[in-house]
Amino acid sequence: MSTPAIQKPFDPNAAASPDAGIFGLACPRDDAKLLLLPVPFDATTSYGGGASAGPEAILEASLQVDLLDHHFGLIYEHGIHMPAPPAWIRESSEHARALAAPIIARGGTNYSPADLAAIADINAAGDRINAHTYNQTAAALAAGQIPGLVGGDHSTPYGAIRACADHLATLAKLGDAHARQGLGILHIDAHFDLRKAFEGFKWSHASIMRNVLDHTPPALVSRLVSVGIRDYCPEERDYAKDARARVATHFDADIAAALDEGKHFSDICAKVLAELPPCIYVSFDIDGLDPALCPGTGTPVPGGLSFNRAAALLSAARNAGKRVVGFDLVEVCPAPSPADAPSQWDANVGSRILYKLCGLAANA
Repeated sequence: MSTPAIQKPFDPNAAASPDAGIFGLACPRDDAKLLLLPVPFDATTSYGGGASAGPEAILEASLQVDLLDHHFGLIYEHGIHMPAPPAWIRESSEHARALAAPIIARGGTNYSPADLAAIADINAAGDRINAHTYNQTAAALAAGQIPGLVGGDHSTPYGAIRACADHLATLAKLGDAHARQGLGILHIDAHFDLRKAFEGFKWSHASIMRNVLDHTPPALVSRLVSVGIRDYCPEERDYAKDARARVATHFDADIAAALDEGKHFSDICAKVLAELPPCIYVSFDIDGLDPALCPGTGTPVPGGLSFNRAAALLSAARNAGKRVVGFDLVEVCPAPSPADAPSQWDANVGSRILYKLCGLAANA
């Protein structure tokens, strides 16, 4: 792969061209250290929808992001590229969402034969998304790039996580001592996402981490560490307890209580990161943040991380020497404003989180 470079002339102090790529860059795909994979798919979000519009909204908002980041410096110099998504993904999302909507409206119970047929169709759409994200992520890793998935709902990264785990397993066989410890997932979210086939959907947004743990052996994904959890059911709590050798949870209420008692957030970050192996995948659901920062997301929950604390956690991961194999940002939804025009706030925040994720991955 050629040395990452931004086409010249490029002035990071100037306004971004509306015809430029992500973050106003014109970095060719082959020159990018960071390859962002947009997946505008949102079939099973169970409260509010709209995450399929996330990648496009983030792209537009990213043109307003200044390129000197306080924590990670001139991230853009590493080269960042985000291609246009294949048209079939949005079409598949719209079809699957239409099938899922009446099932979700009834709470995912009392399935009729027509419902079961629809669920099978929706699950098949999830299979296609998984194959696509696996293949695209594997290709990026083979090219020496760091893949970052831009969703879409939280079901979309399953294939990407599996590809990162498989890639690490290959490195382990080649003698990489850190890779031998398996892939750790730093999971920032309001929800456990440990439900089994929520509302009948195998690849539900509420089942992503359950699917990863159930379908990927511990030798590949050795640790799941979740931060910001504040909305969960007994099934998820019990699953996490039973899997405590592989799963660690930092509940939002416990973080808040520790801070009230005088603990430093930097110490909380250090504890989180100490529970992860050297090689990590970061899965960032935007609803892990305070919902004032993401009011349009599909399942907002009171509480959550401030923007600055989320940035501090990512910065701490870099300082702890974690090696980022891949990452995702999901559930960013452009919310309707009072005037019914698309709000840029969710995408504004999301694009800045995405830039910091790129910074962590490039600098780790």
